[in-house]
Amino acid sequence: MKALVVRLISGLTRREEGQTLTEYGLLLFFIAVVAILAVTFLGREISTLFSTIGTSLTGG
Repeated sequence: MKALVVRLISGLTRREEGQTLTEYGLLLFFIAVVAILAVTFLGREISTLFSTIGTSLTGG
């Protein structure tokens, strides 16, 4: 019984660095896709907004 418990605990605490690296890579990929899509669809509006803010700050 003790051997079974030790085996179960060691199975839960095994190292998963390869999986974690893959998960971070996928997460980074999806964040990049969302950022590219946001810039693609909102780029012109954001540019206009920053231009308006810049103009109002410089007093022109």
